Amino acid sequence: MPAQTPLEPSDETLLTAVAGGDGKAFARLYERHGGALLRYLRRIVGDRAEDALQNAFIDAFRAASSFRGDSSARTWLFTIARHQALRMRRRTFPGEMGAIEEHDETPLLELGVAAGWGADPETLAHRARQRETLEAALAALQPADREVIVLRDVEQLTGPEAAQVIGLDLAALKSRLHRARLKLAGELRSRGVGDNDA
Repeated sequence: MPAQTPLEPSDETLLTAVAGGDGKAFARLYERHGGALLRYLRRIVGDRAEDALQNAFIDAFRAASSFRGDSSARTWLFTIARHQALRMRRRTFPGEMGAIEEHDETPLLELGVAAGWGADPETLAHRARQRETLEAALAALQPADREVIVLRDVEQLTGPEAAQVIGLDLAALKSRLHRARLKLAGELRSRGVGDNDA
């Protein structure tokens, strides 16, 4: 996210200007958050991410006057982008929608064994050294797991922000994130990352 200097307007101020039809304020919001939203959307809808991003910003422009400030503008934009991605997935893969919302019942012990107990996912990811390995492991995860990792570990939303974007309470978000990190560690391990770390 481009740095905001003290002389620049806040995101919330920009959204108020956007609600009044200010195109320059809209362009500044896009400049600040477009890259992060595109990275997130690429992992949710793949090669349709740019279309989803464009539609998300159109939705944000239209809804700017409804922003109440209950969350940060960034969280609000991520939420709009997520809704756009879900709509796109519903149209493209009608039977797949449960995959992003389903609750995983895999026992934690099973996930931990696959992940190689003793090495946390962040450590394994750091040791990956090659971006391709990490990207392939992320791509192999279920959409809900990939989404929570991207929001928290890639885009670095806070726990409460990510929970709000996904529509979970904080405890459920933490549980989903823990499981997703274990699955990522298992995927990395299956690709030979961390095998010599016992």
